[in-house]
Amino acid sequence: MVGPEDEPFLDDDAGRLVRPYTVSNGRTRPSTHMELLSWVMATGRLPRGHLEPDHARALRLCGGPTTVAEISAHLKLPAAITKVVLSDLVDCGALSTRAPSPIADPADRSVLEAVLYGLQQRL
Repeated sequence: MVGPEDEPFLDDDAGRLVRPYTVSNGRTRPSTHMELLSWVMATGRLPRGHLEPDHARALRLCGGPTTVAEISAHLKLPAAITKVVLSDLVDCGALSTRAPSPIADPADRSVLEAVLYGLQQRL
């Protein structure tokens, strides 16, 4: 888990001290296509050279399968900027990505039973 001590670019009163545009070096389009529900996960391969703080935090958050939306929320960055950061990590081999599962029919009885079973297991 990332704690407040890991967020040197956040101020309690002012908020984020570095503009999102700066985090992505002015880029607005990722080199790897990702959706908000795409899964990303660390490969165990470390990128060469120095990582920017947001890249390092994103990599730490991807220890297990995590969605782009979750990473974006933890980084407190817009999704478009988060996708650029994550695609940088995919490009250097530190992350792998997988498209989200196809959306199931919400009226499908087997889907509803699987959701009910999952909820029962968590309670």
